Formats: sequence, C-alpha cells, structure tokens
Amino acid sequence: MISVLISGGAVLWTIAAVGLAATAIFFVRFFDLRRAHVTYEDFMSGVENLIGRGNDREAIAICDDTPVPVARVVGAAIRRRNEPAASMREAAEIAARMEIRRFSRRLSVLQTVAQVSPLLGLFGTIVGFAKALVVIGGKPLATRADLVPLMGPALACAAAGLLVAVLVHVMHALLRARLEHLTADLDAAVSDILVRLKGGEAS
Repeated sequence: MISVLISGGAVLWTIAAVGLAATAIFFVRFFDLRRAHVTYEDFMSGVENLIGRGNDREAIAICDDTPVPVARVVGAAIRRRNEPAASMREAAEIAARMEIRRFSRRLSVLQTVAQVSPLLGLFGTIVGFAKALVVIGGKPLATRADLVPLMGPALACAAAGLLVAVLVHVMHALLRARLEHLTADLDAAVSDILVRLKGGEAS
C-alpha cells in the first residue's frame, strides 16, 4: 500500500489525505448526531412535572444541562412561556434552526470531496499517461518495463479517486438521513411543547 502511494506521487497522496479528512469529519458528525438523541417523552415528563409545580427555573436548568438539541428547543420555549404563543413558537423555531445549522457544519466538505476526488484521480491518470508518452517519445523502442511503472500509478490514481468518491457519497448520505430525522424530531418538538405549555393557543 505504501509503495503504491509513493509511486502514485503527490496526486495519490492528495486523494488519500482528502479521503482521510472526510472520514474524520464523518465520524465526528456521526457520533454527534448519535449523542443528539434523547427519549423525548421521558425528558418532557420530567420538565412538565417541574413546570406544573411552578419550578420554571429548575426546568430551564435541566434543559441547559441536557446537551441535546431537543432540550435546547424546549428550554427556549420555556423561557418565553409567559409571552404570546407566537413569540414562544418563534423562539423555539429559532433554537431548532440553530441546532440544525450546527449539525450541518462541514457536511458541504464531504460533498465537495466526493465531487473533487474523481477529478483528482483523472488528473493523476493524465499526468501518468503524459509521462508515458514522454518515455515513448524519447525511446522509439520503449519496452513494457519502461511503461508499466508509469501506467500502474496512473491507473491507481483513477481507482483511488473513484473509491474515495463512492465512500464519501455514502458517508454524506448517511449523515443527511440522520440530519433529516433530527430535523423532523425538532419540528415535532416545537409543536408539541407549544401544545403542552399553551394548549389551544398554540394553534
């Protein structure tokens, strides 16, 4: 593997580097989204009990101490509990959008890597073929032994670029699916918290 990277030159090293960077971003975001989940009903049951006893500050403190997006949305709504339902909804929706934006960071990097990797591979292949043409031009009787060391790394660049692109596309799709699930959960939480705290006014 190391010998292939060395023979592939700077282009192959670049493809490997962007592939590793994309993988690191994927795992960071994947585990962030995984930790973002909370059993909503259990969480809301505890918060509602506190609110029912008039302990709004303690309910907000629990939301602040629970490091998940739903808790931040609920906390934003509770802070506006004594204001009109429209104001309360706006605060919860703003909190939800901020959470989605936070988890969306660097996803565009994955998309860019998936798009650029095949182009890098193609560039490496063209460079390798160009070197082979130079050898052929300089040696009218160029042998296979002269060309194989140049053609192999050139094709390796193309293969590496396609492989990185496919893998990163899959990573990006997995993260997008989890992010869409989180978005749906937060949208449901915004509506639910308004109904729980404002009743008929939430509509």
